[in-house]
Amino acid sequence: MQHSLGDPLPSPQGPGPGVWGPQAPPPGAGPQPAPGWTTGAHPAPGPHHPAPAPGAPMPPPRQAPPMPPPGPPAGAPSGPPPDATGHVRLPPGGPVPLPAPPQAEAGTGTATLAVLLIGPAGAGKTTVARHWAQSRRVPTAHISLDDVREWVCAGFADPQTGWNEHSEAQYRLARRTCGFAARNFLANGISCILDDAVFPDRPVVGLGGWKRHVGPGLLPVVLLPGLEIVLERNAERSGNRRLADEEVAGIHGRMAGWYGSGLPIIDNSGYDVETTARVLDDVLARSLASPPSW
Repeated sequence: MQHSLGDPLPSPQGPGPGVWGPQAPPPGAGPQPAPGWTTGAHPAPGPHHPAPAPGAPMPPPRQAPPMPPPGPPAGAPSGPPPDATGHVRLPPGGPVPLPAPPQAEAGTGTATLAVLLIGPAGAGKTTVARHWAQSRRVPTAHISLDDVREWVCAGFADPQTGWNEHSEAQYRLARRTCGFAARNFLANGISCILDDAVFPDRPVVGLGGWKRHVGPGLLPVVLLPGLEIVLERNAERSGNRRLADEEVAGIHGRMAGWYGSGLPIIDNSGYDVETTARVLDDVLARSLASPPSW
C-alpha cells in the first residue's frame, strides 16, 4: 500500500501497535491528510474523478478536513484541575478575615462613654483627663472647660479679677460649647472626657447643666486630693491658671461636700498621673456596671 507521505514510521516500541497505535504519526509531525487527498492540490484523475475537458475551468482545490491536535498518550495521567496547585486542591478564594479581637481587659475596654471629671484647682483634672484619653484603645477626646473659656481673647473675663456676671456668662457659654462638642464626638462613635470644677452646693448649675448639655449617660467622677497637694500643684502653675492660696483653700473646702453625695471620689494624693488614670478607668468600669444616681 502506497502513502502520499511515504511509509509509516516504525513504532517506538518495535513492531506492533506500540504507544501511538497503528500508522499513528510520530509526535510533532502535525496533522496528516486523509487517504485519497493531497494537501492544497486537486484530486488525482481516476475512475471517480475524470479529467476536466480541455479549456474548462479547474474546480477549486479540495482541502483536507482539519485534524484535531494530538492528545496525551494513551494511559498517561491527566493534568491537575485548573483550580489546583501541585495536584493539591485549594479551598475557594475569598477575602482574608481580620483576626479575632483580643479579650477585653479590665476597665472600660472599648466602650463609648462620656465622662465628667470634677475637682478643685490643682487636683490634676486636666492632666489626668488627657492621659486617660490618650491611653485608651479606642478613639477618645479630651475637652477642657478652661481651654474653651480661654478661646475668648479680647474681653476675656478673668475669674482672678473677681467673679461677676461677665465671667459667669462666659462660663455658661463655654460649658454649652463643650456640651455641643461632646455630643458631636459621641454621635460619631468617639468617647470624650470633660473636666470642670463643679461645686456640690450648686448642683443645678453644675451637674444639672452638664446633664442637660451632654445627656443623662454622662458619668461624673470626683478627683479630690488633700489640701496640701492642691496648694503644691497650684504653686507650679503660671498665668491666669494660678490662684491665690486662700482661693484654692476655699474651693477645696467647698469640694469636700461631694463626700456623701454618692458620686465616686478618687483621692490621688499619693498617685502619679498614670496610676490615677488607671484608677479612674477602673472606677468608670464600675460606674458602667452600676451607674450612680445623680
